[in-house]
Amino acid sequence: MPEKTQQMDIGVIGLGVMGKNLALNIVDNGFNVAAYDLDALKVSQFLSQFNAESSARKYPSQVIGCESIQHLLDQLVSPKIVVLSVPAGAPVDGVCHALIEAGIQIEDIVVDTGNSLWTDTVEREKRYKDKFSFFSSAVSGGETGARFGPCLMPSGDANAWERIAPIWHSISAKVDSETGLPIERTSAGEIVENGDSCTTYIGGAGAGHYVKMVHNGIEYADMQLICEAYHILSSGCGMTASEIGKVFEKWNQGKLNSYLVEISADVLQQADPETNRPLVEMILDKAGQKGTGLWTAVSSLQLGCPAPTIAEAVSARAISTQKSLRVSLSAKLAGKETNEVSLESRQQIIDQLENALYCAKIASYAQGFQLMAMAAKEQGWNLDFAEISKIWRSGCIIRASFLQSITQAYQQQANLAHLFLAYSFAEQLSQLQQNWRQATSFAVLNGIPTPCISSALAYYDSFRSETLPANLLQGQRDYFGAHTYERIDKKSGKKFHLEWSSTSREQISI
Repeated sequence: MPEKTQQMDIGVIGLGVMGKNLALNIVDNGFNVAAYDLDALKVSQFLSQFNAESSARKYPSQVIGCESIQHLLDQLVSPKIVVLSVPAGAPVDGVCHALIEAGIQIEDIVVDTGNSLWTDTVEREKRYKDKFSFFSSAVSGGETGARFGPCLMPSGDANAWERIAPIWHSISAKVDSETGLPIERTSAGEIVENGDSCTTYIGGAGAGHYVKMVHNGIEYADMQLICEAYHILSSGCGMTASEIGKVFEKWNQGKLNSYLVEISADVLQQADPETNRPLVEMILDKAGQKGTGLWTAVSSLQLGCPAPTIAEAVSARAISTQKSLRVSLSAKLAGKETNEVSLESRQQIIDQLENALYCAKIASYAQGFQLMAMAAKEQGWNLDFAEISKIWRSGCIIRASFLQSITQAYQQQANLAHLFLAYSFAEQLSQLQQNWRQATSFAVLNGIPTPCISSALAYYDSFRSETLPANLLQGQRDYFGAHTYERIDKKSGKKFHLEWSSTSREQISI
């Protein structure tokens, strides 16, 4: 029978890509880890990597590879902390039931770090409250983030967070508090002890996974916006992938500085090892998705919170998968033939597009933050948007210097209802919106689809419009369904209905 040592600080169950790298990150930062996976080979590989990196490690941490969940629990100091890094859904509950059978106690903490749907997290906290403290922490940043500093979005019982916080602050990504720029960590054993950590307590059950879901929705929009800019420069301006990559490199030095713009520049300048053509031109134009962007779009519709740019990003991926239909229709449907663009005009379009991309980016983030605000009101969460934007500055896919401006906006204006109301963003949008329109018009006139750039502009125009045609819409609804309407010259909330079929057209107060 395996020995009971009870000296490990934390247990990790699930040693796939994310779990293994999280465990190694925890070890680098001086904590002792007990690790388990159903696949014994993964446990062995984890131990081998731990040993290979031991000479680079600043702290003399210990690890134990466990033979079972029972063995893992026996190694942990009480109250125990167990981190789950298993696929979302049934596997999470499967491990929870196994922990119960192994004797986990009510004061122990189980942390779900998978990409769980936030409503599942809420239900699990209720389901297991008499067995142990179920806690959740969304993780962003992929494999590299997990290993060298992720963005962590924890939520659940506040007392559980107090126990977990020292570990989470240690392993999370760090940013310079003055500039908001990431303090990079890139090698095994290396740690960063200064700077702001990219984790904060998000709120009650489900809040962290909801915020991560919206993060991913914004990520969908951000990626699609960049792709549309690439499409405009490629199809509209006749630029090569490498030339566009160099434009993105330049943009990344300014207000569009971000991880996604940076890697897009790299992708566009990568040659295919087989043909030596630009690799991007050899990649089939069918995009995949794992569902979190869809969840965000669905949530926005359920709450009645407009997030059209996020929804269009999801739709764009769906349209991309219908490759055979697009091929067929491309031979049947007429479109505008693109004219050759002069070098002078090309530079003008590049400059306009830089501003359009920046404005659309503001709009997509505004949609995400308003969605979080409406969800928080409905769920009773007290979300701190300055803190959320701060932790997104590094360790996650949407990390960008732009988030420093969002942080400052929420710090400077208490109870900011919408990012468009922030002084700096309102001024920038007003100054740059004409370039946004020019870039969008160029795409439309040349038959280049820009669902996200265009929907973001429509979103901006809708919110800057004091009057929208919803008055006619409400008249239509009253005409065919007696759904009533309000009047501009009467008290708000007072309902009226017109007897449309009557010759006298009598108006009734409801």
